[in-house]
Amino acid sequence: MITGIVAIANNFAIGKDGKLPWHYSADLKFFKQTTINHVIVMGFNTWKSIGKPLPKRLNIVLSREANIENQPNVLLLRSKAEVLALSKYLNCNLFIIGGAKTYENFSDEIEKWIVTEVPLTVKNADTFMPEGFLSGFERAETQKLEDDLQVKIYTRD
Repeated sequence: MITGIVAIANNFAIGKDGKLPWHYSADLKFFKQTTINHVIVMGFNTWKSIGKPLPKRLNIVLSREANIENQPNVLLLRSKAEVLALSKYLNCNLFIIGGAKTYENFSDEIEKWIVTEVPLTVKNADTFMPEGFLSGFERAETQKLEDDLQVKIYTRD
C-alpha cells in the first residue's frame, strides 16, 4: 500500500527554511513506529534536511539530477515510475514522507493519508500542502497523541 504521511500546521505549513518548523517528540515517535520496517520515499530536499538514512527502513531518495553517497539502506531513484516498479516487489508498505513536490507527484497513487495535525500556525513558512490534498479521501480514524496532536487517517472513498 502507498501511504502519504505528513505533519501539518493549521495553515497547511509543512516546512520552513528546509526543516520541520516544530519539534514534537510524540510526532517523531509516532512517525518512527508507523514507518519502521517499511520503505520511505522522499525528495532530495527532504533527504538533505534529515541528513542521514532513517534506521530500520529502506530510504528511497528521488532526484532527477542529484547524486548521493552510497550508503546502506539508501536507494537513489530517478522517477516515480521507478518507485512504482519497485513497489510491486515489496512485501511492506511504502510511505511517501515529503516534501511538497513528492507528495504532489504521488497524489494519484496514494491510497491512504496519515495526517498529524499540529496545533499551530507557522509564520513565514515556505512549504505547504495544497488545501485540497485530501479531496477524494474520507476520514477513517482519529488518534490523539501527547502535546494536543491529533493523527487523522484517511482512505480513498
